[in-house]
Amino acid sequence: MSRIGRHPISVPSGVEVNIDGNDVSVKGPKGELSLTVPSPITATLDDGVITVTRPDDERESRARHGLSRTLISNLITGVTEGYKKDLEIVGTGYRVQAKGSDLEFALGFSHPVSVKAPEDITLTVEGPTKLSVSGISKQRVGEVAAKIRKLRRPDPYKGKGIRYAGEQVRRKVGKAGK
Repeated sequence: MSRIGRHPISVPSGVEVNIDGNDVSVKGPKGELSLTVPSPITATLDDGVITVTRPDDERESRARHGLSRTLISNLITGVTEGYKKDLEIVGTGYRVQAKGSDLEFALGFSHPVSVKAPEDITLTVEGPTKLSVSGISKQRVGEVAAKIRKLRRPDPYKGKGIRYAGEQVRRKVGKAGK
C-alpha cells in the first residue's frame, strides 16, 4: 500500500470540503479550489477526515493513490495558508520594479521586460532585487515563478540572472588563460 496515500487528511475548522463522485471542491478563508480525482481512486469524507482509497494493487492505481492524496492535501493547505515562492535577481544593473500589479524587469536587455500578474496570483516586490509570487494554488504559483525565472536563467559562468531564493547555481570554469 502507498505510504503517502494511506495517511488521512484532517480538515481544519473554517474549511468546507464537498466531494461529489470524483470531483473534490475545497472552500476556505483564502478562496476556493477544485480537483478531479483520477478514475480508479476514490475520496471519502467522514467526520472532518478525508480518506483516499484505491480499488486494487495494479500499477496505475498505486501510482495515482499517493498523488491524489497529496493533491487534495495541497488544496486544503492552499485555501488556509496559501503558497509563496521567493525569487532573487543577481547581476549588475539587474532590478525589478512594481508597476501597479504588474512587474517591470531590467535584465540587461536593450528594453525593459514587463510581466502581467495573473488574476489568481499576487506579485510583490520586496526590494530592487527581491520579489515573491504568492497565491492559493501550488501549481499556479510554481508555474508563474518558473516563467519569471525563465526570463533570464542563472548563467553558469557568472551566476547572473533570476533564481529562486536559496538556489545554488552550479558554476562552470571559464576558458583557461595562457
